[in-house]
Amino acid sequence: MFTSDLLSQRSRDRATRSMRCLPFSDHLYRDLQAQGLDANTLWNNRERYGRGKRWHHSSEALEDDLRWLITVGVLRREVDGQGLTSRFRLTPLGRALMDRDPDLLLKPVRSGEQLRQALRRRWPL
Repeated sequence: MFTSDLLSQRSRDRATRSMRCLPFSDHLYRDLQAQGLDANTLWNNRERYGRGKRWHHSSEALEDDLRWLITVGVLRREVDGQGLTSRFRLTPLGRALMDRDPDLLLKPVRSGEQLRQALRRRWPL
């Protein structure tokens, strides 16, 4: 196996783990695939975009999770003729992960995965 294949698999695994550990629903990723959404829209639609009992305690925490999904390659900022906008869209990697495993977000997340995710965000390698 080539190094780039290993890196690609590691990137997919990291993105998958991030998506599973964050409190976003399938609706979020599907809507981001179809259209760009801004953080304010997400914040005001917890019922649609939230998953489980956890949700962000502030709009800044929501933005932090969106920025993390950009870091792992699942989301990107939308661009218009004048530069970056406040809207987010799903990347090709995010689409591929959702298409490859439609039940990705339904699988239970073990507490060890949550801890690993938190540590990775705090101290990225």
